[in-house]
Amino acid sequence: MKAYGALNSSIESIREFDTPNPIPAADEILIRVRAVSLNPVDTKVRSLIGSDDLDAPRILGFDAAGTVESVGASVENFSPGDEVYYSGDVTRPGSNAELHTVQAALVAKKPSSFTFPEAAALPLVTITAWELLFERMSDGTFPPNTAILIINGAGGVGSALIPLAKSAGLTVVATASRAETSEWCTQLGADHVINHREPLRPQAEAIGFKQFPLIANLHNTETYWETTADLLAPFGALGLIVETKNPIDIGNPFRLKSPRIVWEYMPTRSRFQTADMHRQGEILAEIAKRCDAGTFPKLNTTHLGSLSAANLQEAHRQLESATTIGKLTIDLNPSTMESNDIDDQKI
Repeated sequence: MKAYGALNSSIESIREFDTPNPIPAADEILIRVRAVSLNPVDTKVRSLIGSDDLDAPRILGFDAAGTVESVGASVENFSPGDEVYYSGDVTRPGSNAELHTVQAALVAKKPSSFTFPEAAALPLVTITAWELLFERMSDGTFPPNTAILIINGAGGVGSALIPLAKSAGLTVVATASRAETSEWCTQLGADHVINHREPLRPQAEAIGFKQFPLIANLHNTETYWETTADLLAPFGALGLIVETKNPIDIGNPFRLKSPRIVWEYMPTRSRFQTADMHRQGEILAEIAKRCDAGTFPKLNTTHLGSLSAANLQEAHRQLESATTIGKLTIDLNPSTMESNDIDDQKI
């Protein structure tokens, strides 16, 4: 099969190569990939390879949508021909390939009303947002009029978190810094949008918020550490997804408010093969229901054409620019596989 991977940490090392077709284990599904989406974690995995060339390229990618080719002996809920979507396992070869094996527990039937690229845009960010809000920051229930501050609302996870928070009855204050990102947050359902390049407290107070019971910082943990400590309500919850580069003091001023400070890392369940790993497939099944009911939006904003080394390199460049909105997608439609030209179309 054709696959795409990086030989070293440079974007230019991403290339096409041939590798044997994967064979599914008893608890796995073999999927013919029809579309993938890109996430910042793809660039992080590539950057950790190092400057020296590997013996063979590392296949990158997590999010994918496709059709089931075959199933392992113990798989019961999927059959060949099923249209599925999922986010893979960081410890295994990635989804940027024609065929991919993934544990069935991580997979769900894709939304029938979504195309393969539209479905591929969802898994990693929706699972991250769901786990962060409903499993890490809370038990999934919220008092009336609870407000959440979402820092970096127009990013991939923010784009998923805004509609999930609204569906839970929360008042959503999102941050963005450009007209187009502010408009995107509003389209997704944010009640208010403020500028994260300006001091947040004056802007929050101007729209009636002196503190927030819930804050999801989806951008730079260190940059907003003091700000989130200031704006978090006593006994509130702060959710984080971006690792720190330097040590930070987790005591005062946070300690005075007795907060819940939690981390969310979507690959944890698959990386450690936890007993509840099947929850990720269940979350995706619920998201698919909402998509088909018209209560969860499409998050793909930029389609980069067919899967090729050139298009993957371009996707990595755009992600590292930190200016993307929503999700980037690439397809493996047979009719486009012969073209390696970058086709940057706004959807």
